[in-house]
Amino acid sequence: MTPIREFRSLTPDAFDALERAVRERRRVALRRRGTEYVVVAERLDTSGRDELLQGRLPMTGELLGFRLRDLETFAVLP
Repeated sequence: MTPIREFRSLTPDAFDALERAVRERRRVALRRRGTEYVVVAERLDTSGRDELLQGRLPMTGELLGFRLRDLETFAVLP
């Protein structure tokens, strides 16, 4: 079993992992301001100069937006 890769910065590999997660509707565990979220990746967007990840909470279906520069860490889950 391969370990889950955790990203701490927005490298080209990190962007590739997020794009793949959106295409495949994968779960992403992310940490922002000390709080961890697990969302199903829905879309990558730009708003002004910010890149956004939009993800849906599996339990409630609520759509949340996360500025990528605000993320401390994230990992695409299997």
